Amino acid sequence: TGVVPFMALLLLQRRPVAGRALLVTGSGCPGHGLCRSNVQEQTRRQVALLNATAQDLFSLYLKCQGEPFSSESDKLCNPTGIFFPAFRVNRTSERKEVMVAIMYKLFAFLNASLGNITRDQEELNPTAKELLDRLHNTTKTTRGLISNLTCLLCKNYNIFQVDVRYGDSSKGKSTFKKKQQGCQVLRKYVQVIGQAARVLLPHLSPS
Repeated sequence: TGVVPFMALLLLQRRPVAGRALLVTGSGCPGHGLCRSNVQEQTRRQVALLNATAQDLFSLYLKCQGEPFSSESDKLCNPTGIFFPAFRVNRTSERKEVMVAIMYKLFAFLNASLGNITRDQEELNPTAKELLDRLHNTTKTTRGLISNLTCLLCKNYNIFQVDVRYGDSSKGKSTFKKKQQGCQVLRKYVQVIGQAARVLLPHLSPS
């Protein structure tokens, strides 16, 4: 663990992020000048896009894994036993709290997890072009979202560092376990992204 500047955090794309964020404020916020004028609207669109495409990504993933995942997804993809960032905010939460919780405990974790899943699928299903394209596009959207949220946090709250802990990678696991870990994470993602969108989007609406 350690305190990682936001810009360095954006480079940690393929390492699963776990745990909690320790926020640090100060006068050296490096990213507030990098925000585009439409950063808030762009962030809204990215969250909405991720929410709208999550179920299709999960369904396509299952299709490409073959049996027994296609027919036993409820059992094999049950995410109960896997780590996923806790989500304890709602529509009445403070705007700062919402953005911090979602950025670090959900989207940063999701971004790293997508890198894990994409790497495994490039190895296990190298000809599944539609799935790989969908994974790459989702990762690209998530990366852009993290960058935009970083700008908003820096600009509005002067928060620019975070303490990040990393979870387990799928490296070294069996083919079955890699496929299962991917479907568990994506199943949980489908469940959580809808809730996250309902909470975050109102906070990003024009004043």
